[in-house]
Amino acid sequence: MLARANRVTRSADFRATLRRGRRVPTNNTVIHIAKRENLEPTRFGFIVAKTVGGAVTRNLVRRRLRASCFDVLDIAGTGMDVVIRALPASASASWATLHSEIAEAITMGMASA
Repeated sequence: MLARANRVTRSADFRATLRRGRRVPTNNTVIHIAKRENLEPTRFGFIVAKTVGGAVTRNLVRRRLRASCFDVLDIAGTGMDVVIRALPASASASWATLHSEIAEAITMGMASA
């Protein structure tokens, strides 16, 4: 579980990250990465729309995304906001697939953000 300090919770922060963040598309997600002015811990936010599936499927995808982000906290550094939008294909993706895509996208996004 991600600590509160590692979660994007305000809608204004979601909007800002989606607007000014660098977009990194993958097969199952679209990841937006934006730098912040301060060096606070990196924060993650998740968007899992109804197009992904029913409530049970969406919650499963959200839990998998959270677990993946918890594992990549050490490579994510500080001072970043990351918003992950799940695509419908993520409903059938395994945890390992999601994890590898997120780790690779965050590494790529941090290099150019």
